[in-house]
Amino acid sequence: MIDYIGVSDILRLVNRVGTGAFIERLANEIEHDYRRWSEFEKSARLASHSAVGVIELMPTSDGRLYSFKYVNGHPKNTAAGLLTVTAFGVLADVETGYPLLLSELTVTTALRTAAMSALAARYLARPDARAMALIGNGAQSEFQAIGFYRMAGIRELRLFDTDAKATAKLEQNLRSIPELGDLRIVRAASSAAACKGADIVTTVTADKRNAVILTPPMIVPGMHLNAVGGDCPGKTELHPDLLRMPNLDVFVEYEPQSRMEGEIQQMDADYPVTEFADLVRGTAHGRTNTTQITVFDSVGFALEDYSALRFLHGLLNEERGFARQIDLVPELDNPKDLYGGTLGQGARSRMRRTG
Repeated sequence: MIDYIGVSDILRLVNRVGTGAFIERLANEIEHDYRRWSEFEKSARLASHSAVGVIELMPTSDGRLYSFKYVNGHPKNTAAGLLTVTAFGVLADVETGYPLLLSELTVTTALRTAAMSALAARYLARPDARAMALIGNGAQSEFQAIGFYRMAGIRELRLFDTDAKATAKLEQNLRSIPELGDLRIVRAASSAAACKGADIVTTVTADKRNAVILTPPMIVPGMHLNAVGGDCPGKTELHPDLLRMPNLDVFVEYEPQSRMEGEIQQMDADYPVTEFADLVRGTAHGRTNTTQITVFDSVGFALEDYSALRFLHGLLNEERGFARQIDLVPELDNPKDLYGGTLGQGARSRMRRTG
């Protein structure tokens, strides 16, 4: 029997811990695993692109545990009442190859994306950052707001989306969260207006195209840019001239993948970037002065999903009485007799008696 986390289970786990606390605890697990960067197998995700979206597999292993995530990205889904992003994942024991956990990752991906964004901001944003522009107010926006409030000290959010209903939804949801009681929320009329007075700018739009959400005139010295929405080939949010601005440094998760899918896909192959693991391990510098512009070119990396699955499995082990399991792998008296133990006459008889 394999541990299983469905949507109802993840909601129970998050509500028990608290959303902000869950994001922060998950960020700590991600940070721990990035410190072990050299132990992990690393590869760009395997992507199957179509005219309307992408389906991806994201595997990794540290030699003891193996994980993968299945995830899609279909921006037009919302017009049909469907989610843009859905996901599930598996955590397995390398020694036996047996799966340990099968889990939903749709909600969890939103949580871990926010955790990674806020974690990067701890290293890259100015310590006195208090105002953030949040451009793109769809499914990921609440998670980003909660994460930055909890982990980065944000107390003012400046919201913009081309869909005014999305902004209204976001504001309503944020105002319903008691722990965000002192959060000031400002609705902006444009991306440029949202950026005015912001210390951090988070872009999390969904269109699968080379969009121009931010341009150089919107950026001022000292800003930290959390570029989340550009996450596949041909999908970006930052004007390439922005990335050429003086005193600007770009930080990525896994460089080979980011060169294909991140904002830096617009730049030459020798465009300089720093991997986040080097910041965590102290082999590279993040923000070095108050006027530096930092960019976290976030596309999501398999290690973060490994961390999330490991974290979830640990939470289940803390409350075994509530854990659910599924019969994903046959249990056999004789492991060499798969047929006899499953489809054979004796096995069918046992199933009839127990059914």
